[in-house]
Amino acid sequence: MLQKAHFPPTAGTTVHVSRLAVTYNSWFEVVPADSPELLEQAYRLRYQVYCREYNYEEPGEHPNQLETDEYDNRSVHSLLVDRIHETIAGTVRLILPDPDSPQRSFPIQRICSHALVQDRRLLLTGTAAEISRFAVSKSFRKELRESPHLGTSRHVGESVESRILRSAIPLGLMKATLHMSMEHGITDWFAVMEPSLLRLLSRFGIYFKPIGPLVEYHGLRQPCHANVDDLLERVRQECPDVWKYVASEY
Repeated sequence: MLQKAHFPPTAGTTVHVSRLAVTYNSWFEVVPADSPELLEQAYRLRYQVYCREYNYEEPGEHPNQLETDEYDNRSVHSLLVDRIHETIAGTVRLILPDPDSPQRSFPIQRICSHALVQDRRLLLTGTAAEISRFAVSKSFRKELRESPHLGTSRHVGESVESRILRSAIPLGLMKATLHMSMEHGITDWFAVMEPSLLRLLSRFGIYFKPIGPLVEYHGLRQPCHANVDDLLERVRQECPDVWKYVASEY
């Protein structure tokens, strides 16, 4: 179970607000997709990313331009909102375990034969979940690179801040994943990620352990696992500014 000690002080206490948090929060907001309208925005962005930008899914299978699948009804979802342009920049979902069929709860169980994905202790306690549909649109990344706000906004400076924004986009989605996990008693994460994303996250002290070889799943992907408490503790030790951001309240 996630421990309160892993989270920084909140209201009523004095805590240093990191440059990362100030910069990131000036541009992005993390929002739970907890209404039909917000869920539709998540599905619409997924369609843009998975069907149009990367061609991972067949557009014709989603004539309403909403990318959904059988796991969505058993998932919680979040959005990353671009405050400057008032658009949706990214989305992520956390697939929760299926109490009626724990050994077929997650997509990773279909493509990875590692013993951990069928670990009875994790599956029967209902404390494992899979991070999925971790998506940021190409068009948003381009918009961010070309935005006149970088270097002209009173909130965002030219040099360090612009580089932070460009490399740290996934941190908002990790923050969302952490808070969804807290709300649902999740202690362990599975994921099937691009090696490049794993390398990027490791720059911020966020490490997932590979389980098994690379698999072909929308391109080469690495099945991986992390215990949430252990992951957070390593972030706190290696990158305290990142820890203060991802573990802070919305």
